[in-house]
Amino acid sequence: MKYDVIVIGGGIVGLATALKIKQQKPQTRLLVLEKEDGPAKHQTGNNSGVIHSGLYYKPGSLKAKNCIDGYHQLIDFCNKEDIKYELCGKIVVATREEQLPILETLFTRGNENGLTNLEYLNQEQMREIEPHVAGIKGIKVPQTGIIDYNAVSEKYAEKVQELDGEIRYGERVYSISELDGNSTVVTTKGSYETSLVVNCGGLYSDKVAQMTEDDKINLKIVPFRGEYYELKPEKQYLVKHLIYPVPDPNFPFLGVHFTRMVNGGVEAGPNAVLAFRREGYKKTDFKFSELKETLMWPGFQKVAKKYWRTGMGEYYRSFSKAAFTKALQELIPEIQADDLIPGGAGVRAQACDYSGGLLDDFAIIENKQAINVCNAPSPAATSSLSIGQTVSEMVLKRLV
Repeated sequence: MKYDVIVIGGGIVGLATALKIKQQKPQTRLLVLEKEDGPAKHQTGNNSGVIHSGLYYKPGSLKAKNCIDGYHQLIDFCNKEDIKYELCGKIVVATREEQLPILETLFTRGNENGLTNLEYLNQEQMREIEPHVAGIKGIKVPQTGIIDYNAVSEKYAEKVQELDGEIRYGERVYSISELDGNSTVVTTKGSYETSLVVNCGGLYSDKVAQMTEDDKINLKIVPFRGEYYELKPEKQYLVKHLIYPVPDPNFPFLGVHFTRMVNGGVEAGPNAVLAFRREGYKKTDFKFSELKETLMWPGFQKVAKKYWRTGMGEYYRSFSKAAFTKALQELIPEIQADDLIPGGAGVRAQACDYSGGLLDDFAIIENKQAINVCNAPSPAATSSLSIGQTVSEMVLKRLV
């Protein structure tokens, strides 16, 4: 059987894209290929489960547009499908005077992106929301929420199959070739012919993109591991909602924060350290070929030169619970090392271009064979239905 579209990657973005294609054009012959034994095993299944509001993103960027639109689509979908979530809100806390201009920038961006009811908070007002927090000024963001993205992804997959879309698990893609306008996708279990490939490969999206390009794609996925602690049950009273620091505007990570989870518990973290393999969820995970590829990429070498001090600090916190605790104490001084137990870890697929830029925005690259979603880190889960809509419209234009 020849397919109209093959989607590579069964994470939340790939499944949302497949769902949008089938909803808009049900007769589309569609196949999703996923190398794991089920959906959402990597970035989607190992994130902190935050529904992002769109506060941080540059107005007019793909992140801003897709996050705001995706937020509303996600909430509507969860309401219709009875998926549990909670719009508990968060506060972004400035703990030092030099952070105040950045806080003001965030407030302005949030308003420009269409967020409503943002509020500046003084120390007393922050304490009314989060009695144990420390800071000199904050922003209340009521739209932020918590959810289980595994449950969302499983529901996307279910809906795709209800619309007669196929999903095949346990099939790693090894090659993609093109002949007479059609592509042949070869996996560990067989080969499939299609008119168009949609690459939502996450941590391997650059590799899949290279399979569809004559020339090397001008970016590389650099894997960054984010490690979490969890608060002991008897200390979870210290966090009522979500508590975030003011982020470093030059670094694409939000810094350690506190997240109450929709199924119970409170996470603290993450840090952001270079992973020594693309699916390196443990400190001991190592793959020489993948690490070598990262270290030899000219773009990463420039990133390392620029951010080496920040990177060393992140690594220090990775191996020092005391240092990790100290970072958390900037937001909640009462936190002690004994209050923390090891949690999970996720790996962020961060695209890095040849010139040393860590791509801040989503990146969707088209060529003759494929539509490649090459950079979709946070807030991709929140934005998934909007990204899926964007990609599906690109797909359907090409299938006419």
